[in-house]
Parts: sequence; structure tokens; C-alpha cells
Amino acid sequence: MIYFLTSSPSLYMDGALNPANHFIDNLRRALPGRIHGVFIPTHPDDVGFSEHCSDCMRAAFEEAGIHFETYTLLDRRNAPFAESIIGGSNFVILGGGHVPTQNAFLHDIHLPQLIKYFGGVVLGISAGSMNCARIVYAQPEEEGEARDPEFRRFLPGLGLTEVQILPHYYMCRDMKVDGLKVYDEIACPDSLRTGSRFYVFPDGTYLYGHNGNETVYGEFYLIENGNLRPVATEGQCVGLPFV
Repeated sequence: MIYFLTSSPSLYMDGALNPANHFIDNLRRALPGRIHGVFIPTHPDDVGFSEHCSDCMRAAFEEAGIHFETYTLLDRRNAPFAESIIGGSNFVILGGGHVPTQNAFLHDIHLPQLIKYFGGVVLGISAGSMNCARIVYAQPEEEGEARDPEFRRFLPGLGLTEVQILPHYYMCRDMKVDGLKVYDEIACPDSLRTGSRFYVFPDGTYLYGHNGNETVYGEFYLIENGNLRPVATEGQCVGLPFV
């Protein structure tokens, strides 16, 4: 399996693919000649939202000259056929949105088990990238979640990687949930409390994984021991793990 775990693969919301950090070139090399794609959304019961995200992603690939022989939206309507849909694909795209909602659906369709036997390419987008971790850090993002003692901040994921990604650095660095800054007052204390290490990606940065080797392409930051620090700048590649 090869995986690309992005903050966002696009230049802007629902826009063209972002070529930064050799993303399109590396993706082209990884994809097979005949692509059988599956798009898995974050809100499987919201048909309109799911179809919009799926259609926009397909259009972005086709605009970049990457065409699909087949392309399937896997949501609640065809969830009973998930095993055959995944089994007939070689490119799985995990969409962005609300992490816990997608996480629940991934377990409903038994994707953590199915993905173990998948030999194609996986593309994660935002929440989709976060849910690829073995243990997912579901950082509070909707009002009420940060103050809710019952909200689960750590969830079982797909197990593709140990890396816990936080996407959209520049969009989120001044954002607040329930009056708390998402990095300084939520993620940083959580890292200190649990001993976790969170990889903070701006859009245009991605984690590439193949045969047990992982590399971060582009600018990123690290949250650990209660602090956020820069690690790499745009255009750099950093192999994992690192000290």
C-alpha cells in the first residue's frame, strides 16, 4: 500500500490539485494505469454534501489529467457492499469534514479490517488523513466538544500510520472552540497530558508512506510536551521517525 495523507490536496476549497512539494508528480507515479477509485465521505448520511465533495475531487483529478476507469461514492446507501467495492478498487480517497462522524462510518463498514488487505493507493484529506492513524486524535472542532467531558478525543483509526495529523495550520492557528484556542489551549495541553506528538500540517504538506517508510513533504510543525515548534519549511522533506 502507498498512502498520501494531506491537509488538503487542493489549492483552495473544492479547487484544482496543489502541485506543491511534488504532490501531483508523486501521486501520478504511485497510481496505476487504470484507476478504480472510491470516495469515502465524512458525512455518509448527507447525500448532497457527500456527492458534492466526491464530484469536486473527481473533477480536480480529471483537470490534472488523472482519469478514472470507475469511480464510486461509498456512503450509507451502498455501505452493505463496502467489502466488494473496496476489493474492486485500487485508489481509496478519504474525504474531509468531521473526524468522529467519519470514524464511526469507517468502523461501520469494517474498513480497518478491509484496508489490511488493500494493495493500492490511499489519499487522505484533512479528517480522512487524521482517521488513518492507529490512534486518532479527534481534536474538538465543533461548539460544545471542547467543554464536553464525554467527548472522546482519542479514537481507534485505520492503523496505516502512528502519525497523528492536525491539518490546516494557517486556517486554524487563531481559531477557537468553546472560547479555547485550538492549539494553545486544547492540543498543547492534550499533548502534555497524554504524552502525544501531533504533526501540524499547512495545506500543501503531506505524509507519504510506502513499504514501512514515511516522509513528510513540506512545511510542518510539531506539538509535543505542551509546546508547538516548527520542524520543516516549504520544499523540505523529512523522513520519519526523527528526534
